[in-house]
Amino acid sequence: MSDNPYASSYGGQMNVSANYGGGAPAADDLIKDTTTANFARDVLEASRHQPVLVDFWAPWCGPCKQLQPIIEKVVRESASRVKLVKLNIDDHPSIPGQLGIQSIPAVVAFVGGRPADGFMGAVPESQVRQFIDKIAGPADADEKAQIEALLAEAKTLFDAGDVAGAADLYGALLQADPENAVALAGIAECMIAVGQHDNARQALTNLPEAVAADPAVGAVLKKLDQIEEARKLGDPAALEQALAANPDDHASRMKLAKIRNVEGDRQAAADHLLLIMKRDRAFEDDGARRELLQFFEVWGAMDPATIAARRKMSSILFS
Repeated sequence: MSDNPYASSYGGQMNVSANYGGGAPAADDLIKDTTTANFARDVLEASRHQPVLVDFWAPWCGPCKQLQPIIEKVVRESASRVKLVKLNIDDHPSIPGQLGIQSIPAVVAFVGGRPADGFMGAVPESQVRQFIDKIAGPADADEKAQIEALLAEAKTLFDAGDVAGAADLYGALLQADPENAVALAGIAECMIAVGQHDNARQALTNLPEAVAADPAVGAVLKKLDQIEEARKLGDPAALEQALAANPDDHASRMKLAKIRNVEGDRQAAADHLLLIMKRDRAFEDDGARRELLQFFEVWGAMDPATIAARRKMSSILFS
């Protein structure tokens, strides 16, 4: 195990990708020349997916030559928020004519297939950046949305059983943002899923205070505690036999609930605790309810098992 458990090999077989967000598009994809014939495809259609800046220029235009390296530089540094398409108005005069372009350099931003905004002249780099932020949103907002989308995708993969795919995404996120608490919790969940409990705990050890206090990290640490406790509770088959002989053996039922929980059978775990609550609220000082609340913390408030069990618990408490 390396010092960084999520940025190298994972599970012996799962190699964490360093390709954060799938990697930036090639420069050829961000900046291109177009023609009258290709304008609809390169600008109108493309702008339905992301903003496209069209630079109207000509070879004889001195200010155009000043602006082009500036705008190309800013577009390349824009984290793929916009594309740049250049149109030589000498070779292709019909499009600028239709748009009323009378002076160059002129830059028009297209969004959703239509012109949205623009500017004229060889403006400074700072103004180009402001224009792109206005059209595409600030870079940090775009990055935050990308991170949220990747976290959601990783969770979907994990829930579908693709632990390796989820680990790749969580690992890539952590290389870009080592203190992302949700990604840290996610990579630890992947380790737990393949039996690497010690590595999972190590990944969540010695974190900055703010990260360690995040509920996602706390839930995974509690899950690890539950797994360790369940290992000491005995043979579930023997506990089942004890309950068959005496359904009111609440101590055995509590142990079995904890074991079923770490096995992933959340409904059975909840049902055992709910039955104890129904029959004996005083058992271990309302211990079944308190244990069920611990389960909810690990499962998450919106997990179907949490919602179903909470509804049943309420009916018991307020009946």
